[in-house]
Amino acid sequence: MRRRLSFFLLLAGCASPAAPPASTPMAAHAGAAAQHAQATIAPPVASGDLVFDQWASEFEARAIAAGIEPAVFRREMAGLTPDPRVGALDSRQPEFSKPIGDYLRGVVTADRVAIGQRRHADVTEFPAIEAKYGVPRDVLLGVWALESGFGSIQGDNDTLRALATLAAQGRRRGWAEGEIIATLKIIQSGEHPRARLRGSWAGAMGQTQFIPSTFLATAVDQDGDGRRDIWASRADALASAANLLAKAGWVRGQSWAREVSVPPGFDFSLTEGPRETPAWWADKGVKRADGLPWSPGDAEAKAQLVAPAGASGPLFLLFPNHFALRQYNNSLSYALGVGLLADRFAGEGPPIRPWPQETPLSLVDRMTAQRALTALGFDAGQPDGVVGMGTRKALREWQKARGLTADGYLSADMVRRLREEGSAATAAPAG
Repeated sequence: MRRRLSFFLLLAGCASPAAPPASTPMAAHAGAAAQHAQATIAPPVASGDLVFDQWASEFEARAIAAGIEPAVFRREMAGLTPDPRVGALDSRQPEFSKPIGDYLRGVVTADRVAIGQRRHADVTEFPAIEAKYGVPRDVLLGVWALESGFGSIQGDNDTLRALATLAAQGRRRGWAEGEIIATLKIIQSGEHPRARLRGSWAGAMGQTQFIPSTFLATAVDQDGDGRRDIWASRADALASAANLLAKAGWVRGQSWAREVSVPPGFDFSLTEGPRETPAWWADKGVKRADGLPWSPGDAEAKAQLVAPAGASGPLFLLFPNHFALRQYNNSLSYALGVGLLADRFAGEGPPIRPWPQETPLSLVDRMTAQRALTALGFDAGQPDGVVGMGTRKALREWQKARGLTADGYLSADMVRRLREEGSAATAAPAG
């Protein structure tokens, strides 16, 4: 860019004061060249936000190297400004963490179940989609319900602007830039104009809430009209979700999960651990909570035991199809929500063991527990308030070492115990 600017400035410096008047062809050509030079060296974005404009200027070369035509890049980036709402939402850490039982009670509602059961029969595209991809309609209904309220809440954010805001902020720059390139490839291909690419503040689009790279790799034209339309075409949206799950490893004829019970004195440190067949788990005393036998497909599958709300809540054996759901959204809560909705759509009841009532934990509580675990020699990772796999593993190890039920569930009581023990450890004199 700087080399081009020097070249055009050199041309301007060599111009003669006695140049032909503006009415001559040579002058007209010179004027056009000057305009072209100005357009060439102009930054792609001049929003007035220095951080955003600097990022956009540097990103241009990366986008072109990835196959985006310069004209397409400049046309779509022209006039782009950061969206302050996106920046605020991305940086916001919720003060209180909703217990998983509260979350799932809010997901699996009577109204949502009633709508899904009606759609179970009246969506005429389901038989063809099920036959092609092997994903049951009840699971697709669960995804459809959670992602967009059965297509009714898709979001109306400009996907390019939302992703550009995230990229400029820098926290998820690599990911966001990849999604911007995917967005520009959709536009460049002519499949959809930018005005059509609308969705959530985080870049997810349409009835299935696909990010742009997922759209490129996974969306399908189920209705045969020549384009993949996950916004207006119910058939395309549902078939695209089925294709995503099929590619993620969905297994025909297997459950996503089954609620189980365990005997007194069970070793809960096995949760989120080995993946073994139901027969292996039966040797440990684990059996279906409803007392029914395992289906042939489930009996052969390897499953993982989880206690999402601790030892006092419902327990599940998670089959490979659960982890296929987590390719859609890598969250235990999300996948449980989809699966439990699917069960209800199919006519099954709620979990036999009810979700316990728990006190929401504040951000300070969660970070305090993480710091205490690490101080006590159980590495919980960065104290960021996100109770993920690393924190749960450290918590199980601490619980087991203290003779507690090692379910890895961070309750208010566990926070209290950790705070007290951590304070005592840090206050004790060294040596």
